[in-house]
Amino acid sequence: MTPYYIESFRNIKKGIAVLIDPEKCDNGEKLFALLDKASFAKVDYVFVGGSTVSHSEFQQTITAIRAHSTIPLIIFPGSFHQISEEADALLFLSLISGRNPDFLIGHHIAAAHELEEMNIEVIPTGYILIDGGTKSSVAYVSQTTPIPGDSYSIIRNTALAGKLLGMQLIYLDAGSGAKERVSEKCIQTISDLGLPIIVGGGIRQIEEIDALHKVGASVVVIGNKLEEDIDFLLDIRSYKGELDVKI
Repeated sequence: MTPYYIESFRNIKKGIAVLIDPEKCDNGEKLFALLDKASFAKVDYVFVGGSTVSHSEFQQTITAIRAHSTIPLIIFPGSFHQISEEADALLFLSLISGRNPDFLIGHHIAAAHELEEMNIEVIPTGYILIDGGTKSSVAYVSQTTPIPGDSYSIIRNTALAGKLLGMQLIYLDAGSGAKERVSEKCIQTISDLGLPIIVGGGIRQIEEIDALHKVGASVVVIGNKLEEDIDFLLDIRSYKGELDVKI
């Protein structure tokens, strides 16, 4: 299919995505309130996925979001069964910071035939875990060790290897509930590779979003913060409004 969403990631300026974990989702009024505020906040994408989500939980949440929201719906899969034609695109994540073959290629093989039959854009994505000061569910489930946040040469070489392997995006993730987010220097280290950069994990303030955008992050992902404070989306709306005025 036409690569619409990869072009969107390449061209977007200061994008913001909301991450929804189906395992923590009620698929009812709480979810709909989040989606309504995300729309008001001019959020660019809704990412859906989680490390330990069941097939039924995932499908129910995708269907609920699709029925209630027109924000582009992007799958952020934690395993091979987290796929759905109801979404607009899927980040085909290869955990290139780890050495577990299941998350480098195994889950991809399990999902490949079904994805081939679906009308969904599949985006090869180099997924890099950065140490966020706590053991994330991704690190635990994948049994991989995150890269230390100040190991800039390792981060750059890992991202470069992903590019040379044909990855179209780089996703730097400090993990759900991270104490420390991905630093600006991490972004600067790989910003010259010419790939869109998605950043998530431990981001809790508008100033942090702005700082990451300024050094080259294409999309900043907000997840746990919204579980704690849904009204943070109002701050995001103000931030996006300021961007509109500047543009």
